[in-house]
Amino acid sequence: MGLRVGITGGIGAGKSIVCRLFQVLGIPVYDADQEAKNIMVEDEAVVASLKKAFGAQVYQASGELDRAYLAEMVFNDKAKLDELNSIVHPAVIHAGETWADAQEGAYSLKEAALLFESGSYKKLDFTIMVTADEAIRIQRVMERDKVTEQQVRARMEKQWPDSQKIALADALIINDGTQSLISQVMTLHERLLNYEK
Repeated sequence: MGLRVGITGGIGAGKSIVCRLFQVLGIPVYDADQEAKNIMVEDEAVVASLKKAFGAQVYQASGELDRAYLAEMVFNDKAKLDELNSIVHPAVIHAGETWADAQEGAYSLKEAALLFESGSYKKLDFTIMVTADEAIRIQRVMERDKVTEQQVRARMEKQWPDSQKIALADALIINDGTQSLISQVMTLHERLLNYEK
């Protein structure tokens, strides 16, 4: 079992592209956000808890999660959002640990938007924060998701500010076009291959 490394970044920072570069180097990546989506439809205990907390209508007749309905319920209600997270996060963290246990090699990466907010970083050996200027991040998300600046800012407000996450991270990758992403990833890769727990 190798080193457990977490990677995160605010919306639009570009953590997914950074993860793809690590994958090119042969490093396995666990996508916690995708896994959360899977667990919310595949894990029977989670499904039951979500129905109890948000009503049976949170799932469509096909069994698919009604994401728009759920998002509307939690978006402006912190108590409901906290309840959602208390149901989903432990299951995702547990699945991530099981996955990490099965990995071979020097290290594996866990990609998660809420790595610090969820507290899951405490179970990792090393954390990486991907960052970029807010204006760049807003522009990227507006183009990617075809949304307005106000909609992007509303999403950003749900995440911790970069400064708070940078203070907890062991390493920083700057993804604003001023520095080579590949060289930053290669430097970190070498560091992690030789990292002593």
